[in-house]
Amino acid sequence: MPLPKPFEAALPSSDHSRFLFPILFGICFAAAFVGSWQLAQIQPGLLFEAEGRRNMGRFITGMFPPDLSLNFLRFLVVPFFETIQISVMGTVLAIAIGFPLSLLGTASLAHTGMLNDLEIAGSPGRRLARTLPYVLARAVMSVFRCIPEFVWAFMFVRAVGLGPFPGVLAIGVSYGGMLGKVYSEILENLEVQPSEALQATGASRWKILVYGMLPQALPQLVSYTLYRWECAVRASAILGFIGAGGLGQQIELSMRMFNFHEVVTLVLILFLLVAAVDFLSARARKAIV
Repeated sequence: MPLPKPFEAALPSSDHSRFLFPILFGICFAAAFVGSWQLAQIQPGLLFEAEGRRNMGRFITGMFPPDLSLNFLRFLVVPFFETIQISVMGTVLAIAIGFPLSLLGTASLAHTGMLNDLEIAGSPGRRLARTLPYVLARAVMSVFRCIPEFVWAFMFVRAVGLGPFPGVLAIGVSYGGMLGKVYSEILENLEVQPSEALQATGASRWKILVYGMLPQALPQLVSYTLYRWECAVRASAILGFIGAGGLGQQIELSMRMFNFHEVVTLVLILFLLVAAVDFLSARARKAIV
């Protein structure tokens, strides 16, 4: 219903844009939804056709009973620990990559804010020397996280061969970009009063970081790192599908051989592993926060 002309004239331009944006957003979203439905070839009816029901029935009936034989469970001990080791070492590598990049990519440490204003005021050369590493660090983090760990694993398998090591490298590089981005945002949004107090006493930049910023940020840094470790456990299973070891590789082999009763056993083990990691990380976050 059109607005009365006196009321419409009384509306400021900001109110016009406030009314207009939801309408435009809704139209764009609807157009994107319809286009995506067509381009992705969404056909829910295929799940209920005779062939689809037959294939799903064959898969489900083949899953039971699960293979709980002692020989098979003993065989899964090594892949089970491989999955844990890939996730742990991948997360450690991600921290080693992401934390230094986050320090370089934190604007308040690099080239803006009260830690830098006095040092680079009136010196374009010094400002450029501070800004360039910041820009490069942000670019590197963007490259690392925009490429999925699955693609990284493909490249590292070509470089170092099959086994757990390419999975560790893939998680480390991909998650390193993610951790670095989040770490830098956490550091940029801290309270400035402790850092200002330390700077007033003549503390160096590193002392301000260690004694003023990291103690504030530590609970958030640890919480997000533990969350990424949970994600790394799931990712290590997926990377096994391309030969990176662990439970994922055994799932892929069992699927290829149509041993669906082994697949359900592997999925149950993976579920219990992820649930255990989730429980441990939640307890750790509560203890720290």
